Amino acid sequence: MTKIPASATRLPALSTTVTPAESGTVPAAHGILLAHGATGSIAGNYEALIPALAATGHTVVAPDYPGSGRTPRADGPLNLDALADALVAEAVTAGVETFTLIGFSLGTAVSVRAAARHPERVRGLVLTAGLAKPDHHANIWLDLWLRLLDRGDYAGFAQARALSGLSPAALNALSPAELAAVLDPDPALPPAGSAEQTALVKEVDTTGDLPGISVPTLVIATTLDQLIQPSHSRQMAERIPGAEYAEIATGHLPMVERPEEWQGMILKFLAEHAL
Repeated sequence: MTKIPASATRLPALSTTVTPAESGTVPAAHGILLAHGATGSIAGNYEALIPALAATGHTVVAPDYPGSGRTPRADGPLNLDALADALVAEAVTAGVETFTLIGFSLGTAVSVRAAARHPERVRGLVLTAGLAKPDHHANIWLDLWLRLLDRGDYAGFAQARALSGLSPAALNALSPAELAAVLDPDPALPPAGSAEQTALVKEVDTTGDLPGISVPTLVIATTLDQLIQPSHSRQMAERIPGAEYAEIATGHLPMVERPEEWQGMILKFLAEHAL
């Protein structure tokens, strides 16, 4: 097993759900480890995908980051190495020794770093709406999120997340009731760790990890993304040897705008590579 220097940041114990493969599914249970996005959660990003994975023979390990779901908020800044190590440890503790990582947004950087630090554990990668390093466009949005959170302006934060998270067409198609729900300023709605998670996105840089990835990889670009432009996904696919590249015509949240198409792309890739 690869020896890795201990990560400097100590994280709280992660709240993790393990969903076993459905009985009788073929192939026999293959491991999946999920990495969600910043200001998100396992439920918010993967609620519909988890049962589909279990139904196709996968045991799914689903940890929430510090400050999301039932995981306590971290005492200080998050660290990418520490977060990647913590997710891998959750899978191993659950008895899932090897696995495919499915990462969304920030979770793509977590997944790539986990593959770089624990190559003996990772069998494949699925990276959606991700980035290796934020550009000016992404950083302007992230800085705005952080400023609104710091001020306690949850109405403004909800507006910023709606504008950055949904494609214009999807946003304009919302009913008045749906729009009101999206713009709900209740401070309890964003995960408690939203600021730390957003700050981590600003710090990630996995560009040096990408050429060393040697497992089957699917990179999915969200072509109408207002937050993380699709050029980030194209660049990741170009830098990961042998990576497959696909596009889905959604904003940053394919699980909201076109969930069945997104799920189908993932399941097809897993089946084709026996992952």
